[in-house]
Amino acid sequence: MKFLFKAKNDAGQLREGLVEAISWEAAAQILEKNSLTPITVQEQKRSIVFMKSFQKMLEGVSQKELMTFFRQLATLIEARVPITAALHTIGEQVENRYLRIIIKEIEDSVGDGMPFSEALEKHPDIFSLLTINMIRAGEVSGSLHKSVGYVAENIEKNYQLASKIKGALYYPAFVLSVAFIVGFLVVTFILPKITLLIKDMKVAVPWYTTALVALGDFMNQYWWAVLLVLVAGIGAFIYYIRTEAGRHEWEAIVLKLPVIGELARNIYITRFADNLSALLNGGIPVVKALTIVSEVIGNQVFQKIIMRAAEEVKTGGVMSAVLLQSREIPPIVSQMIRIGEETGSLTQVLKSAGSFYNQEVETMTKNLTTLIEPILIVFLGIGVGILTVGVLMPIYNIAGQL
Repeated sequence: MKFLFKAKNDAGQLREGLVEAISWEAAAQILEKNSLTPITVQEQKRSIVFMKSFQKMLEGVSQKELMTFFRQLATLIEARVPITAALHTIGEQVENRYLRIIIKEIEDSVGDGMPFSEALEKHPDIFSLLTINMIRAGEVSGSLHKSVGYVAENIEKNYQLASKIKGALYYPAFVLSVAFIVGFLVVTFILPKITLLIKDMKVAVPWYTTALVALGDFMNQYWWAVLLVLVAGIGAFIYYIRTEAGRHEWEAIVLKLPVIGELARNIYITRFADNLSALLNGGIPVVKALTIVSEVIGNQVFQKIIMRAAEEVKTGGVMSAVLLQSREIPPIVSQMIRIGEETGSLTQVLKSAGSFYNQEVETMTKNLTTLIEPILIVFLGIGVGILTVGVLMPIYNIAGQL
């Protein structure tokens, strides 16, 4: 259960916040252990919890908002503003009401003596394991402002990477969706009316025209069943890839697709290099850094490779030995990492590899958009051609014979 409290610290200052405990007595004991004298301790009302859940569902927190939050926090901490005051200042100007609630809870937790990293850890749905560990490393080393800056930079890189991919796929997805809807309506409602003239004349027509007539009649009569099957099929596919086995199989298939597979591979390599570089630069040990990166990489094929590398390093080996044996990791990346391990410049090498593959992703997304446009035009042209040759041409030929 969660309890709202008001208490005084040793200096007599009033503190307010939220504490988790199994009972009122346990909550009071937690406050006393943190050198706080309870004034009031009340169970958090379900209406407040519901409101928070509603705001989360309604707004959520985007990567762009997180990036802005950490950028502002790094600036204020570097200017020697106390972290509680910095959080309060940022929370007041945040437009996202759900994020504002979260920042207030973090501010209260930090004000009650909890480390900033532990306050973030209470919200795992917003702050990733990578972010929490980078902040924790900054607290241990006494360079919190640098760690917050690294987090902001890392989130910005991931945000830009995701934006490039979405930007490249929005246009073809929109065109294909519109083309499918128009095609479905044409075949279901317009084609049967056009072919009605051919059927009324009862003349011999080519086999492909007969097939189109039969297709139009079937769709006109059973379009609801076809639509139901399509919706059910898409729903079943989405459900399957959300299961553990389905997600693993789908992620492996994506890597084998032409063009898309190479793009996905470059994205994961960029994410691996950038995140690992940021963690090592923040002072995280190699084994722990590899474990964290494996959990945020976003692909189970790469996750297994990285975990094998972590096990290799744990037993005294080097990660490049595992990467060199993996088909999904380009040899140039493995060789660069091997050189970085031998020369003690692994962080710089990873950063260079991340920059290189980030540029490759940007180039491929631009080329993908350029490549998809003529493919879509050809696809739409084939559809129009089939309709013209299969239906309109026979009608013109029949009309010419009258």
